[in-house]
Amino acid sequence: MGKPRIRPIALGLIRHQGHIFVSQGNDTVKDQVFYRFLGGGIDFGETSVDALKREFQEEIQAELTNIEYLTCLDNIFTCNGKPGHELIQLFRCDFVSPKFYDLDRTYTLIEGKRKCDAIWIPTTQVRSAQLNLVPEACHRYIYD
Repeated sequence: MGKPRIRPIALGLIRHQGHIFVSQGNDTVKDQVFYRFLGGGIDFGETSVDALKREFQEEIQAELTNIEYLTCLDNIFTCNGKPGHELIQLFRCDFVSPKFYDLDRTYTLIEGKRKCDAIWIPTTQVRSAQLNLVPEACHRYIYD
């Protein structure tokens, strides 16, 4: 195994009626459920906006609009016992199709062989720490 690398990723913050759209993950070592915005790795030669659009298309077959750059975040973390380091290009955006704004629906997100759920969670439950949105540096961007 080579030297650990910093992974550049693009994530999309989508808000609707006091909720944010996230994927649900599970850290089995910490026995902890966590949530994060959808998105993924930026490929060599690809812009972060193009990576964001491609990831949403691949993961839930959704098109994005009103894409607005927010910030770049350093995310140094441990998940499932493994250290990680990401540089996050964070964007605010909207879905093109209104069908993705159903707050009660669970969307199956496919990342390679891994499946997980994408759902709407209330921002009030993030603020009160009932739900764990990662990385914590994202929290300041989710409120109106």
